[in-house]
Amino acid sequence: MTDLQELIRQGEGERLEFKKRTTHPHRISRTLSSLANTHGGRVLVGVDDDGRIVGVRDAEEEIYQLREAAVHYIDPPLTTLRFREVEEDGRVVVVVTVPESPEKPHRAQVAPDDWRSYVRVRDESVQTSQLTEKVLERYDTAPMFERIPLNKEELAVLEYLRKNPRITLGQYMKLLNIGQRRAYRTLIKLTLHGYIKHHDKEKEVYYTL
Repeated sequence: MTDLQELIRQGEGERLEFKKRTTHPHRISRTLSSLANTHGGRVLVGVDDDGRIVGVRDAEEEIYQLREAAVHYIDPPLTTLRFREVEEDGRVVVVVTVPESPEKPHRAQVAPDDWRSYVRVRDESVQTSQLTEKVLERYDTAPMFERIPLNKEELAVLEYLRKNPRITLGQYMKLLNIGQRRAYRTLIKLTLHGYIKHHDKEKEVYYTL
């Protein structure tokens, strides 16, 4: 099995995204910025969602579009992307490596005069909340979040999220049979110290690892 096949076999996730092609800088800018805002990762251009290698027609054109997205559709620009062309069974895949950025948060342009921040949650690029942006901005002064000792109530959140994709305030209150204020303070504390992520772009606020 080749290195590319081994990578594809892992499947899409927090650090890996499949793209058949770079359709527009607006769209790929969300993926690139979300990886840079989280833990970094790779984008395989020329691979469909099922992991099938379809290849790209023009690797140079794909790389040009990716560079355009990184420089002109992301703020601050991403200038540290690395590109590699890999041929598999006569088809070319462009492997884009996105390092985790020390300049978080990066915002992607989704429309004229509309810039938004994204992070990776599982295999998706998810728009961040204002609170998450503030947490990301702490990287300007600290390369890592300050990790703190956790009590049983806090550890219960992490244990729940290892088995479930998300948790809401109500679910956490029910899980530990505690009041709203106490539950909220715990979730925000875990968010501010980098253990979980806060999302408020849907009807109900939720938290993920």
